[in-house]
Amino acid sequence: MNLPADHIRLLFGLKLRQLRLDKGLSVSELAQKSGLSVSYVTEIEKGRKYPKADKISALANAMQVDYDSLVSLKLSKKLEPISDLLRSKFLTEIPLELFGIDPSDLLELLAEAPAKVSAMIRTFMDIALSYNMSVERLYLTMLRSYQEMHDNYFPEIEAEADQFLSEFAPSDRPVEEALLVNLLKTRYDVKIEQFDTLTNPELLSLRSVYRPEHHTLHMNVGLSVEQRIFILAREVGFQFLHLKNRPYTYSWVEAESFEQILNNYKASYFAGAILIRREALVTKVEQLFARETWSSDDFLQLIADFGATPERFFYRLSNVLPSHFGIDQLFFYRFNHIPGQTTFKLTKEMHLSRQQGPRGIVDEHFCRRWIAWTILQELQFLQQHKGFDGTLCRAQLSEYADSGSQYLIISVAHPFQPEFQQNMSVSMCFAVNDTLKSKMKFLNAPNGVSSLTDIPFRVVNQTCERCGIFDCRERVAAPTVLQKKRQFEATKKAMEKLK
Repeated sequence: MNLPADHIRLLFGLKLRQLRLDKGLSVSELAQKSGLSVSYVTEIEKGRKYPKADKISALANAMQVDYDSLVSLKLSKKLEPISDLLRSKFLTEIPLELFGIDPSDLLELLAEAPAKVSAMIRTFMDIALSYNMSVERLYLTMLRSYQEMHDNYFPEIEAEADQFLSEFAPSDRPVEEALLVNLLKTRYDVKIEQFDTLTNPELLSLRSVYRPEHHTLHMNVGLSVEQRIFILAREVGFQFLHLKNRPYTYSWVEAESFEQILNNYKASYFAGAILIRREALVTKVEQLFARETWSSDDFLQLIADFGATPERFFYRLSNVLPSHFGIDQLFFYRFNHIPGQTTFKLTKEMHLSRQQGPRGIVDEHFCRRWIAWTILQELQFLQQHKGFDGTLCRAQLSEYADSGSQYLIISVAHPFQPEFQQNMSVSMCFAVNDTLKSKMKFLNAPNGVSSLTDIPFRVVNQTCERCGIFDCRERVAAPTVLQKKRQFEATKKAMEKLK
């Protein structure tokens, strides 16, 4: 693998520094023995300079090692993780600037404390391996962090969407399927074909495939109208925003780089922005929040008015709530469930609150009192006993048993991929605070006292393993984590009593 010049400089500097320390030499002693200045040796060790051949020879002689060994890019065992990092795609593919990191600062950190940084990198790599984290999952985790850093609102993409709407759908004209198809065919020379999963069962999990060599967008014939319009809008987004490095499948089979994941997000954000206009959404949400009582049916109707899937609507809602309502303590999650099974799979999450919610917990059982699970159980019952094939919406006020923090949860459940006999719930969770109460009138009675008689209240927790509600009928696992914590605290108290 060809390494960038700055990585080669850093590898050489790290190796020189480690050899110097192994020989018991200070920087000034090495400089004196090699005939080089102290500042120049320091610059080499920090990866800022790469010496010419005669100076490398002088350094090798000073430390009594051969020339070839010194210039070899192979590092000692304790520095191998840094070498692995530099040889990987991480530093070249991840746009560190997005996260406020100057790549040169990172390289300098590696040079300043290589042993400590090496141990840290090895720890992260071991954690990733322990939890079977794929490169794609790492990319998606980074994307989620990027969204959370910006409260999932990106003015530059909003501006591009506004430009598109003013040019192709002025006067609040809706962006319809015919407009998107016409733009793709005439303006961007993209052909649109359909594929049938009955004749192509291997493509059952895909909604679309773009073949750049043929300029053809292949779409699954079984898509709903909402899904089809979103995929067309997303394809227009790739073309309108000039996003060349992109995934060609949806959902993708694999991601080759973080740039592909990021560009896919940008195109999807653009699609959401042109299909659900910001001004119209803000107006309708203000009207909903101004009501004195909550109505799940009215919320479902709002989603239908925008012609969106529940997930797409919630995601668009997460764009405008922080920026236009000051509601930034919220989180979103999606669960998939196969009726008849007792497991619920967390398939997507985003936290703008950075506080609570089912985050970062593995190998534990999430609290079954959350509306995200109970609504899936209700949907399963209605499907099996009432022949129901529609969409449910429920709200719940949840209070954490440990902290007392309260969240308003709005959850929508509906059939997802019927061919897999799978249901999905998507939920938006709002921290109940003064800001939320000032925006949502239905959270307050006329006398100023909280009145949530129309919204069920439940005490919840994170997982069964951490929960102290011992009479819980929904418990599916013993409170092992809580028991270990209490045992540890008891041990500490007993130790303090020893004299």
